[in-house]
Amino acid sequence: MLLDRARTAYRDWKARPAGFSFARQGKRKTRRVREVSLDGETLKLLSFNIQAGIGSQAFGDYITGSWKHLVAHPRSVETIEQIADVIRHFDVVGLQEVDGGSLRSRNMNQLVHLASKGDFSFWHQQLNRNLGRLGQFSNGFLSRQIPFEVTDHRLPGLPGRGAIVIKYGHPVQPLVVVVAHLALGEKIRNTQLAYLTRLLGDYKYVAMMGDFNCRLEHLAASPLADLGLQSVQADNLLTYPSWSPDRHIDHILLSPGLESRHTRVLSDCRLSDHLPLATEVVVPDEVVAATLEHRLPLIN
Repeated sequence: MLLDRARTAYRDWKARPAGFSFARQGKRKTRRVREVSLDGETLKLLSFNIQAGIGSQAFGDYITGSWKHLVAHPRSVETIEQIADVIRHFDVVGLQEVDGGSLRSRNMNQLVHLASKGDFSFWHQQLNRNLGRLGQFSNGFLSRQIPFEVTDHRLPGLPGRGAIVIKYGHPVQPLVVVVAHLALGEKIRNTQLAYLTRLLGDYKYVAMMGDFNCRLEHLAASPLADLGLQSVQADNLLTYPSWSPDRHIDHILLSPGLESRHTRVLSDCRLSDHLPLATEVVVPDEVVAATLEHRLPLIN
């Protein structure tokens, strides 16, 4: 009986489609949540590229440990467990390079596991590259507060890059949180930033975080500069590579109307090739007021 179930599970897994496509335009998919929740004074934010639990510790690991991108290594689950211990101290967590269940993650949806271990009441996975059993490349979002809307945006360019747009409070005056993973190349990355700039231009309060794959000076010369977002980190808050950080390519950017506190890089968190970046954002009074005034379930 067990053998039959195992064979059925393997056949179903093998039949999962793999997503390959050429360059594309931006595309969105919206998920509406019926509950509205945002009543705290601050939100503790964390952005972390977790490298699918691979845990590279030196440049040489990109070559000698390349097999870890295809099959699970002995400490893959342990690394995810350790990441859960880190993120449990935050309210809103944006993750990049999360595996949604494949050979390299021992068929475990890492985001679901992190949500469970970290006791997060809300989670959302954005699958950006589906390689079947070889990888479920995703962005992830974890939250202790319930947003009223979550929208996936597949960013322009080759497959694999995306952004999650999360809205808290109420549509009258939302707090918009964006989790993004951008392209390596400057030309495509600027196209993606132009897409996000058009998308976010009408919102007063935006917190954008993720792996941007570029330094602040590149962002300042990009289309994103039109939004006037300000970085919460100084030049000395370096996030990559984790074993000898010399650049800041992971960012948390805030609208001028948002105040941040206690910004820091978790420099002792050597669980990925990136270091986590954290800050605490003060929720504006008018966002909280709009939420309390319209504390009613939304209808699709």
